[in-house]
Amino acid sequence: MRAKITYFVTAAVLVFYFVLVGSRGVMLIRHGTLLTVTFGVAVLILPVIGVWFLWKNTQFVRRANALAAELDAEGGLPVDDLPRTPSGRIEREAADAAFAKRREETEDAPDDWRAWFRLAVAYQDARDTPRARKAMQRAIALHRSAPSPADPAPEHTTSSPSSAPSSPSGA
Repeated sequence: MRAKITYFVTAAVLVFYFVLVGSRGVMLIRHGTLLTVTFGVAVLILPVIGVWFLWKNTQFVRRANALAAELDAEGGLPVDDLPRTPSGRIEREAADAAFAKRREETEDAPDDWRAWFRLAVAYQDARDTPRARKAMQRAIALHRSAPSPADPAPEHTTSSPSSAPSSPSGA
């Protein structure tokens, strides 16, 4: 719950900033000289990029949460039982061991979004956020392309070498 509140407060602050910057860009354009119009257009590009970035991240979080809810309903969410340091961080050795297990599961079932979801959690536990995000994006893509129960089973395809999971340390 705390993460949601933080996310919404941050998003609200960003939207306020985008409106503020956008209004300054419009004021510069209204001034009407070549220089101010050029600056005004340049200033308006920043909020557009920011809104796009905020939208894409919000979509990602919503889709990841939907996968988590579906996996939870199936009873397939990974259990958070890894030992922690006194500061609350997951111990690195335990995270690496859990990661190895999740990597093997993903290699055994490269087209299973559930395995990729659990791998993303393992990457996050190992503090490898970029790879955690990529693994979650892969889980979302696989879930979106998965046939519904009424659809016929697709032909089995092999995964490409670039989709193979790697260790959090990059080795």
